[in-house]
Amino acid sequence: MVVTASRTPMRIDATLADVTVIDRAQIERTAGRTLPEVLAREAGVQTWSNGGAGQFSSVSLRGLDARHVLLLIDGVRYGSALTGTPIWDNIPLESIERIEIVRGPLSGLYGSDAVAGVVQVFTRRGEQGQQSSAALTVGSNGTANTSAALRFGEGAFDGAFQLGNTTTQGFSATNARAPFGAHNADRDAFRQNSGSARLGWRFAEGWRAEANLLGSRATNHYDDGPDADTRARLRSTVVGFLVSGAVGPDWSTTIRLSRSSDANTTLATASPYSGLGTFGTSQQQMAWENRWGTPVGTLLVLAEQLHQQVETPPDTSFDVAQRTIRSLATGLNGQADAHSWQANVRHDENSQFGNQTTGSLGYGYAVTRAWRAAASFGSSFTAPNFSDLYYPGFSNPQLLPEEGKHREFSLRWTGTASQWRFAYFDNRLRGYISSAPTPVNIPRVRADGFSLKGSTDWSGWALSAVADHTNPRNETAGEEYGKLLPRRSRNTMKLAADTRLGAVQVGASLLAVGHSFDDVANTQRVAGFGSLDLRADWVFERDWTLGLRLNNLADKRYETVYGYNQPGRQVFLALRYRAR
Repeated sequence: MVVTASRTPMRIDATLADVTVIDRAQIERTAGRTLPEVLAREAGVQTWSNGGAGQFSSVSLRGLDARHVLLLIDGVRYGSALTGTPIWDNIPLESIERIEIVRGPLSGLYGSDAVAGVVQVFTRRGEQGQQSSAALTVGSNGTANTSAALRFGEGAFDGAFQLGNTTTQGFSATNARAPFGAHNADRDAFRQNSGSARLGWRFAEGWRAEANLLGSRATNHYDDGPDADTRARLRSTVVGFLVSGAVGPDWSTTIRLSRSSDANTTLATASPYSGLGTFGTSQQQMAWENRWGTPVGTLLVLAEQLHQQVETPPDTSFDVAQRTIRSLATGLNGQADAHSWQANVRHDENSQFGNQTTGSLGYGYAVTRAWRAAASFGSSFTAPNFSDLYYPGFSNPQLLPEEGKHREFSLRWTGTASQWRFAYFDNRLRGYISSAPTPVNIPRVRADGFSLKGSTDWSGWALSAVADHTNPRNETAGEEYGKLLPRRSRNTMKLAADTRLGAVQVGASLLAVGHSFDDVANTQRVAGFGSLDLRADWVFERDWTLGLRLNNLADKRYETVYGYNQPGRQVFLALRYRAR
């Protein structure tokens, strides 16, 4: 069951959107990886990072920009209104139960930022009985990770608690090619303490109250010039409370109150262009969702208010530091015989940019029991972030929101032990916001391409493959016409294989990424790369598992951002306990 694609629980094979679920078992097989690196192994996803753990990272879906991906944590919007991008660097994998990735325009359900899709992270939740777990991972670059979790449930109450600590001495995030003289040959360490809690109470027949909390504090060391131990303190918090239940036989409702915040406090710097102080964002959200079962499907009606406020150091004050978005949305999804459909419409009233209306329409037809064809069309918008609008000397207060038109055609085959999906997509944006020192609205940008993914069970092996081809380019007349958008590759391939040999499960995964460019003129070439990971897990006692991870087996030296290093060969040993 998934919820992100329609804001309504439904079977994953009934969704028209391209949806992937990463469960807890898959996350545990990625020791030594960060959340963006876990996502990068999935279809349609590309990532780039300014170094190793704790360094600034970006996630792209289907060739669009990092600001076009909305990140939700337990239904709560999380990200920076200063940069307009989700903050991936401080989210602990230890707290995550599962991840849903939905590709395609979802502004009709979620508003601004959900242009290329939505990634939703779900923290661990309670269950009946009691289950405890713990893990210890040690490995390359002085890395150590410890975590412990407790899940419980009795009668009307259930809950889950998790604590984690990660430390790594790291490696130098930069090399001599780093721009603006940022290179420093020191090791860039990362230290993080994190925790999560989720409590539920069934206080009446069909009614439930739930509270969730995710918190993380970290210190990351990074490079912005020689001869200084540049470092910052990261703080992330997500708090949510909801009440849901059945009002009548065909009517259910959910009321949600939530708040997310992030802060990046520079403690020391070598750069003459940045000072000490805190940049942060807080977002308060209220939402009321109602669902009705009707003869033509599930009807969703949503009212929502989001208030965003940013914090800057005293010497970097913005002319405007807050905005409010009030929204109404409705959606309908259902199926009958061989037909399935989904439609969404949303209206946002933004205190900075006025009114925006977006929507989407999708239709699927089951040609046979195994084959299904589908088509969808949608619109989207993205509001400019506060830094692009107001950062002193590097902004443009005349920026307008980006607006997009999107379409997708897909064909899916599902067999007894195999499935595959082919999708062609075409994303066209007007008013694309450039990343130049003084940002402007570029009239036309386009990212089209196809994605082919499949999986099968063959002779005891679980096999999966992904091939993506995307052409994200500037379509505005001028010198940059036809140039690739920065840091995006046209071609990627991902392969994985796993099997069980008695008490041992072994597997391998390959990530291959074509070349990209780090600038809009396509003169700074970033070479493509391939990375092979090996893994093995041995259940040596009923409740105990010993895991071995060998990441980047060939010790490939590569970059995803020009002048910034990625991890070489790494070895990790993980000991996990789970009471069964």
